[in-house]
Amino acid sequence: MQQKVLVIESSDTSLKRVSRLVRKAGLSPVGADSLIQARQLFEHSTPETFLCAIVAYALPDAPRGEAIDFTTGAFLPTIAVTEDINPLTRSAVLERQVIDYVPKENAQNYDYLHRLLKRLHKNKYTGVMVVSNDRQVRNDMTSLLLRHNFVVYECTCAADAYQLLGAHPHIRLILTTNTLPDASGTQFVSSLRKALSKEQLGIIGIAGAEGTIMSAHFIKSGANDFLRIPYCHEEALCRIMQNVEYMESVQAIREAANTDYLTGLSNRRHFFYEVNLGYSSLPTPHSLALLDLDFFKRINDDYGHDAGDAVLKAIARLITQHFDNAVFARFGGEEFCVYFPHSEAGDVLKRLEAFRLDVEQSCIVHEGHELHVTTSIGVCSYDDSDIDTLLREADKRLYRAKHLGRNQICSSD
Repeated sequence: MQQKVLVIESSDTSLKRVSRLVRKAGLSPVGADSLIQARQLFEHSTPETFLCAIVAYALPDAPRGEAIDFTTGAFLPTIAVTEDINPLTRSAVLERQVIDYVPKENAQNYDYLHRLLKRLHKNKYTGVMVVSNDRQVRNDMTSLLLRHNFVVYECTCAADAYQLLGAHPHIRLILTTNTLPDASGTQFVSSLRKALSKEQLGIIGIAGAEGTIMSAHFIKSGANDFLRIPYCHEEALCRIMQNVEYMESVQAIREAANTDYLTGLSNRRHFFYEVNLGYSSLPTPHSLALLDLDFFKRINDDYGHDAGDAVLKAIARLITQHFDNAVFARFGGEEFCVYFPHSEAGDVLKRLEAFRLDVEQSCIVHEGHELHVTTSIGVCSYDDSDIDTLLREADKRLYRAKHLGRNQICSSD
């Protein structure tokens, strides 16, 4: 697993500062104060364990970027750190195959470095597609994207792009020129927007001399952004990062709105949204179960709310393991709900019984205490009932299971 970052910096203060940023990003810094030491460290490490390298442009034994040449030559994604933003230094850095460069001039630049480190890790799981029948355009953009750890796909026409997008759902961004053999770029963008919103798929248009006109055409057709050829390395990177991070931010907001903060399961509101969206026409047969933990208040009273939280998280993990093809949620407190579409009543009862036994036999250790809990379950399996009816009947049966002594399943009135 790529958890290490090679940091080559002759200044002890800068080395410590960058190392703190690396650790803040959840990674492990491997420090070297010279090119010689970096070579020695790298020789005794597995290159695949390094996510990237952060390298000072000028070192006592490598004054003109030789350390950058060493890390890029080892195919290690490299972020250059410079003392200043002198145009000559900037050009010397950017003519190499670096990810980016960060001047040391202020604290904000170090914040950018931290953001870049986190981005490099996320990019390993983010697909980007370059669509163009111009080989040079594809090669230049692909080279830039690969340096940043993106999973890159190339194609020359709209038809191939549709197939790739369908086969690889982790593609989050498309960069396309306007001249495709089977469609114009704006037609391609417009057709994509009919299926996927700007929050689901980012699109950046690319054009050359006609860029002034094409930028408006692309944006009006549904593109998120635009790049004009020839583009600046840094501008292209900033636009790509901003679009990917925008989509991730929207996704994070949606997840926060739809997810129970403690257990990570869906919340009640999102449960009904999922069920009504995916099963608007009633599947036959189907079932719904309400699960409630027995005497849960005692755990909070005897061991504290942190212990209660640990129990709820453990039960949520069991629900996820037992009901992987069902729709489930935490309804609030110690109550959970599971909906079983296209499921026979007998099979549902078997799965619920296996879950009940697993809960009963589980030992949840929290701060040296062994915690045990049981669950009462009410389940309804009326084939022709809507979700509200199933929920109402399951609630009655849950109450009956509690009344009959708890730690059991009640499936009849």
